[in-house]
Amino acid sequence: MCDAIRHRGPDDEGLFLAPGVALGMRRLSVIDVMGGRQPIANEDGTVHVVFNGEIYNYRELRRELSRGAHSLASKGDSETLVHLYEEAGAQLVDRLRGMFAFALWDARRERLLLARDRLGIKPLYYWSTPEGLTFTSELRSLLALDHFSAQLDRRAVGYYLALGYVPDALSVFAGVNKLPPGHVLIWDRERGVEIHRYWSAARPALPNVDEGEAVEELQRLLDDAVGCHLESDVPLGAFLSGGVDSSAVVAYMSRRMDRPVQTFSIGFDEDAFNEAPHAARVASALGTEHRELIVHADADALVESVVRGFDEPFADSSALPTFLVSQLARQHVTVSLSGDGGDELFGGYTRYLEVLDHREIRPRMLRDLLHRGFSSLPHSSLGRNRLLALTSTRWGRYATTVAMPAAVREGGVALPDIAAEIGSLDELLDPWITDTNDREFATRMMLADVATYLPGDILTKVDRMSMSVSLEARVPLLDHPLVEFALSLPSHLSLRDGRGKWLFRRAISDVVPAAVLERPKQGFAIPLDRWFRRELRYRVDALQRSDSPIYEYVSPAAVDRVAGEHARGRRDHGYLLWRLLVLHLWLGSLSRGEIARPATAELEVVGDVHAH
Repeated sequence: MCDAIRHRGPDDEGLFLAPGVALGMRRLSVIDVMGGRQPIANEDGTVHVVFNGEIYNYRELRRELSRGAHSLASKGDSETLVHLYEEAGAQLVDRLRGMFAFALWDARRERLLLARDRLGIKPLYYWSTPEGLTFTSELRSLLALDHFSAQLDRRAVGYYLALGYVPDALSVFAGVNKLPPGHVLIWDRERGVEIHRYWSAARPALPNVDEGEAVEELQRLLDDAVGCHLESDVPLGAFLSGGVDSSAVVAYMSRRMDRPVQTFSIGFDEDAFNEAPHAARVASALGTEHRELIVHADADALVESVVRGFDEPFADSSALPTFLVSQLARQHVTVSLSGDGGDELFGGYTRYLEVLDHREIRPRMLRDLLHRGFSSLPHSSLGRNRLLALTSTRWGRYATTVAMPAAVREGGVALPDIAAEIGSLDELLDPWITDTNDREFATRMMLADVATYLPGDILTKVDRMSMSVSLEARVPLLDHPLVEFALSLPSHLSLRDGRGKWLFRRAISDVVPAAVLERPKQGFAIPLDRWFRRELRYRVDALQRSDSPIYEYVSPAAVDRVAGEHARGRRDHGYLLWRLLVLHLWLGSLSRGEIARPATAELEVVGDVHAH
């Protein structure tokens, strides 16, 4: 199981074996390089822990523990967990500031504690059976077990087709779950598995917020968050796209560090997808030591290797540039900070504004009648999708910005039994928004993204792609005190005058170049529309072959329709075709046993590297 995730920790391996329990760890040495080996135990060896991530307030915790009855043998953050557990039991998670997934074995009680950080930055899967509990950072470790059946969960595949990822708490394998963000799991022999939530992103709204005071508090929190994320005993840098979020992180890093920040960016030959010039200008203004990789169209050669880098089907196509920029960074640093999270916290996505402009047709009876009528139109009908959008609820309109319908009659491709399990877009996200009803609609959209899109897509992408090259990626904008403050603000401090991130822009206006604040948002994407009509057309042809493994889950006729409409330029189905291609390639890799092996880091960089 450890060998299968060797890419996550190439520096060291540690094992603890005792009657009824086995703990294993692969380590990427970042803090206390020489003394932080795991598993690590308390003084009498009754509590052991394996831990993935970083605890950024570990120095403060060590001082408190040392003043008590605890003797600390190392200089790092892992050992604080066993001693905090002795003090507070499962409530130790409330004291932790950082990104983490850990497993702690209490030999006296014969109890296992699993915990995942508040935002889901680090992954944690578990498989509970009558024989016991198995846990891992990646599913490929379970595939190393002879008695694991690896049967796919059809409902999870349906969610993948709708969302482009398998959401918490599902996994692609039947009987295996993700521990959701902000949760702990306790297992013992008598009671089995119990799961408790210890943190929620849904915060009460702050009343009567003074805008000037809010700007000052946000500046303080940003500086503090970036500062604590610089803790490292190995070389450290940052991803820089030239956008608002990454520029702010690098600017605060520059203020804190006594040497130029090493920054890394990615670009494409096509101007519409090329952020490299913007990043280079920001790097020059902030005085960083900057490197950029310009990717050519032959990056298609990396597609299959990138797909295998995920332990589940994962269809955010920006995984490809994320892998490449991680690979570039790993040649120079071991840790890289990113700007992920800012859009969800401060209303940065343009889709929020588009949804707020949507007006529902009233009364509901008329809206439902029109929707049924438009749904019955042939898929080839001009304007069908636009008419369906007009008849959606506002929440359904939001859902269309993050998901695709599963049912064929609604434009999806899933087989009927799978589509029935997923339901309509109006209801798709309901399980994740039950505690947001008292907030403004705009804030509810952000909270829904924090609960679904952020851990399921953004953080999964960054974790798997960075870890595939043994690079630790940190996300200071998801420091939980900053998150709690941001999500308690009224939405008019984020979305104002037709733009997002209003308060965030004010807060960083004195640290980033003015051009960054004025530049329209540009996504981190690849040119799928053109690629599937030209360079990747042969991959669409492969999808349509009857022997493709995807047809256990999707309708052949629906796939033919989607492929044909895209090829003729009638509709842009690039995102859906990418989901189908990823599923096709991932299922093939699974059947050949490739997902059970470590993600590869031995790939040649595709493109031209420039240093500034």
